[in-house]
Amino acid sequence: MQVTDTQWSQTEQEVAKAAFDKAYEREINALILEVREQASAIAHLDQMWGLHDFLSARRHDIDGKYDYRYSVLIFVFARLVKEGWLKLEELSGLDTDKIKKVAALSRM
Repeated sequence: MQVTDTQWSQTEQEVAKAAFDKAYEREINALILEVREQASAIAHLDQMWGLHDFLSARRHDIDGKYDYRYSVLIFVFARLVKEGWLKLEELSGLDTDKIKKVAALSRM
């Protein structure tokens, strides 16, 4: 099964979208908490600019990571599993070959 040629059934599309959205929400909520903590500790101008730089870097990372094109979704899910934003069990409903690929790639 070539990842770029992978077909997604309607059920798989629904499972994938729910898992994708759940991981995104988790990561964004964690980021919001971290930003609140950092912002509450700002005492100097350089700390404020540091928070700005941190947010710019995180935005770049998140915008690049959450790519919902089906041709790359296996890789996206593998990264999300590896980073802890998604659990393999949350992909239940996908074809077993897809889940195996995600699991294997997440261990690399």
